[in-house]
Amino acid sequence: MKTDGITRIAVAAVVFASVCTLAAWYSGTEGLASAGHWYSIVPPLLAIVLAFLTRHVMVSLGVAILVGGLLSAVPQAPTVGQAWLQGIVATWSYLATTLSSGTNLLILSFIPPIFTLVEIVIAAGGFAGIVLWLLGRVRSKRSAQTATAVMGVVCFIDDYANAIIVGSMMQPITDRFSTSRAKLAFLVDATSAPVSGLAVVSTWIAYEVGLFADVSAQLGMGKTGYGMFFDALSYRFYCLLMLVFVFAHILAGRDFGPMRKAEQQTGDGQAFAPPTAPPRPDAPAPGLARNALLPLGGLVAFHITGLWIDGSGPARLADGGSVLSWDYWRLVISASENSHFILMCAALFGIVLATLCGRLSGSLPMSALPGCIFRGIRRALLPSVVLVLAWSLKHCCQSLHTGDFLTSLLADRIPAHWFAPLLFLVASLTSFATGTSWGTMAILIPTAIPIAFALDGSSYGLTTMVSLGAILDGAIFGDHCSPISDTTIISSVASSCDLIQHVRTQLPYSLTVAAIALIAAYIPCSLGLAPICGLALGVLAVVAALLLAGRRLDPTG
Repeated sequence: MKTDGITRIAVAAVVFASVCTLAAWYSGTEGLASAGHWYSIVPPLLAIVLAFLTRHVMVSLGVAILVGGLLSAVPQAPTVGQAWLQGIVATWSYLATTLSSGTNLLILSFIPPIFTLVEIVIAAGGFAGIVLWLLGRVRSKRSAQTATAVMGVVCFIDDYANAIIVGSMMQPITDRFSTSRAKLAFLVDATSAPVSGLAVVSTWIAYEVGLFADVSAQLGMGKTGYGMFFDALSYRFYCLLMLVFVFAHILAGRDFGPMRKAEQQTGDGQAFAPPTAPPRPDAPAPGLARNALLPLGGLVAFHITGLWIDGSGPARLADGGSVLSWDYWRLVISASENSHFILMCAALFGIVLATLCGRLSGSLPMSALPGCIFRGIRRALLPSVVLVLAWSLKHCCQSLHTGDFLTSLLADRIPAHWFAPLLFLVASLTSFATGTSWGTMAILIPTAIPIAFALDGSSYGLTTMVSLGAILDGAIFGDHCSPISDTTIISSVASSCDLIQHVRTQLPYSLTVAAIALIAAYIPCSLGLAPICGLALGVLAVVAALLLAGRRLDPTG
């Protein structure tokens, strides 16, 4: 075994043992024992450690779920065979719970159609047409990356659709200008969940507003869920600074850490990223851009129209609403209860449009359709299996009360002005360990916001508002970085980048932005600094970090 492999294993073992020892030590503290056992952190920690060691995500997740199932029963009676049997049954129950969830099945049912849509658009020459159009305007590596980032911001309605569409469409363009697949995956990932989480019109907002409304009613705050969302928007420092970082590092042409090595190797012609696939015989060239624009535009239009109808948009118009009002659209989309089903139907509608466009233009022979469907399903298989395992691990963590244990570790032990910054850390660790931003929000908002409210003197004050933003952003940061996160997985697959390479190259960038958000924004604003000033400090810190740590690879851009 190579020396670096032995070192990696040793470091991972030390980290794993140290974290477990600290967790066991603090578990004896009053209040923590009732929140959860120290070993509740073992499954997610084991999944992350094994993923980095083996680079086999499915094996890592499977082992972690099995260990989590055993930990649910064996520690209470380690010498009883029945306890071990119960642990194995618990493992299967996590998988069964995942596969019996209607929401999960709807998300899984969306993945094959959207990949099939992409394959049909490719076969019809749609993406080739867009590539030819962009190639006449994208003249450098910098402009190719900028176009990718802009498209990521424009596709704000849903993070899954964002990652799949932008990654698949921009891959040939970024390949043309020697941008590594790791950089493409980062640009896709950094403009999916952060943008969807910030957008006032997206599939996220109903979930966030619903959690806020519940805790407001519980505590008698007298605030609406939307009012709390907009109060928190001023304190969404990680998401805002991540978008600043994305565009700043592109314009400056500076990279650092493993990402710089990936860009250097790609520029030198080395095969750090998978090579671009050769042109298919069923993808004519030159293509027609409308064969992509019409199906993708139809998908977005169908999605928005579906949300509008499901959210009682016509009735709200009759009551005096206006389609030109942002408040109208926020209320409509927040009222939609079937967003995942609508997204699946939108993908199927896109397939129909793509097929019609290809057939009418004469660029899509009927003989190509079975191959498109087969390739779409094949591409969807890996992310679907990994998503099922990631969701099962989430159920495992819920069963062991992992989130409750991590939350209680810091509750009631800090001054008011330190609560929100530390809550950002707790949310980040929880979402990184569990791989879910929505699950982290569901755990922390009901449990931590009452503490923030109490620290504010049982009033809706600064600590509460900063804490709202800290939870949302910490949840997205950890989910953004975790190798077991669904959006991380989808971003890597859509960009044809190895998952572990994506995590490894993206992590230093995400950690840099998170550290800047914490030090330059969350801590000062918790002490009373205006949020706009905290954001300005963060922007200056991002620029300084790029100038100090980043190095230019291509002075000409």
